[in-house]
Amino acid sequence: MNSFVPGRSVGKPHPRLRRGMYLLPSFFTAGSLGAGYFSVTQTIASLDGSGQAHNHLDWAAIAILFAIPFDALDGRIARMTNTASDFGRELDSLADVITFGMAPSLLAFVWGFHFLPDSMNAQLRLHLMQAGAFICFLFLLGGASRLARFNISPDAQPRNPGRPDRKYFVGMPIPAAAGLLAASVHFFNAYPVDEWWVAVPWLILVGLTAFLMVSTWRFWSAKEINLSRRHPFQLLVLLAVIAYIVLRYSNVVMFPLALAYMFSGIWARAAYGWSRRRRRRPLDPPAPSPVAAEPGSSRP
Repeated sequence: MNSFVPGRSVGKPHPRLRRGMYLLPSFFTAGSLGAGYFSVTQTIASLDGSGQAHNHLDWAAIAILFAIPFDALDGRIARMTNTASDFGRELDSLADVITFGMAPSLLAFVWGFHFLPDSMNAQLRLHLMQAGAFICFLFLLGGASRLARFNISPDAQPRNPGRPDRKYFVGMPIPAAAGLLAASVHFFNAYPVDEWWVAVPWLILVGLTAFLMVSTWRFWSAKEINLSRRHPFQLLVLLAVIAYIVLRYSNVVMFPLALAYMFSGIWARAAYGWSRRRRRRPLDPPAPSPVAAEPGSSRP
């Protein structure tokens, strides 16, 4: 005998709670999370004093770069296959905090400050390590704040709006910020920084990246690219060639690409501010009209 449930119509089946997750997009999210975990383990392994720190740090940087396409694909696949869910969005955000927040901040500190030699000025080394630890923490905090803001306001508009037919991120996305740090380490073949004049620019770059993530400046999102639409076959060949170049010459290709993306947001903000000041500039006052001569005056 069926028991009566208040608020439920008689004869209608009770809907079952959906507790499962969609495997396909979650697989890509798990891949991104696994790459972040591998990066952390490789960064820690670089501290064993075996003299192979650059190999471990290079693998840590490559793992972060490898996680970026996984992170880009999980959301697109979920939308294309109609498998988007609240669980998937929350899992993706938590994975991003580890893969693109914790892993690159730890990598940035160990590569840029931990291996400064003891032979340099002791006070300078101490100040650089303390400042580096603080700035790398700000990177982690900025990335987590960037993700939280994105989750509560998915349709936020940048302070410097761009073309209405294009979509933009508000602030530098955390995968791009993490990719910039990882590409920088990979560009130098992950040999740890051992000079103060290299550690100082690295400190500035990490701090600037943290600021850009929490800024309200616009960054191109590439969301207008439709992967489900038909494209010419030649595009597949072009993408294959680009993928080969990126993979074969990753250390010299990824770094300028990451820098170009970062400076694109800075340039967009500067150009918008310049055009806005130009529109607000007051017009030149009109020239005074000539004064008519009074009767009986000798003036013309």
